[in-house]
Amino acid sequence: MALRLVVLASGTGSLMRALLAARDGSFDVAALITDVPDAGAIAIAEDAGLEVRVVRRDDFADRVEWDEALAGAIGEFHPDLVVSAGFMRILGAAVLADFPDRIINTHPALLPAFPGAHAVRDALAAGVAETGCTVHVVDAGVDTGPVIRQERVPVQPGDDEATLHERIKSVERRLLVDVVRAIAAHGLTVHDRKVTIA
Repeated sequence: MALRLVVLASGTGSLMRALLAARDGSFDVAALITDVPDAGAIAIAEDAGLEVRVVRRDDFADRVEWDEALAGAIGEFHPDLVVSAGFMRILGAAVLADFPDRIINTHPALLPAFPGAHAVRDALAAGVAETGCTVHVVDAGVDTGPVIRQERVPVQPGDDEATLHERIKSVERRLLVDVVRAIAAHGLTVHDRKVTIA
């Protein structure tokens, strides 16, 4: 039986597009949930026939209410795995409690280096010779969850944030697909912050 995914995205949806293009029967995408009503990911999802839910932070009195609504929206689709693919909000207690060790995220750096929303800019500012991307399990921190897989990307002379980020994203898309396929084939176990896909 195919692994059932729900994708969370706030932006263009390029990571979700990569997942949709890679569907091979081992996994499928049930729905997109976004916090941005005009996110580019919505058109991609609708073109693919996915269900779409918009859960805007501004529609709720506080972050706790929003997080509970987000958990409810995700739960509506009974996912085996939740993929945070460019979702630009921190997931709270309700979501984490409902889907323990079943949420993964991609990040454009080699965690624990350069967590947060400006990882590519921070890597350039630090003058590192290489950076990369990480797929990790989501926990309550900011990009602090157990690492599943990483891949390195060299920083080239003359790189700016846009050129470096584009090269990272091309690796990130492939790495995410590889990780999802591996989880579909073998499952995902987290114990004492160690990740096993077997």
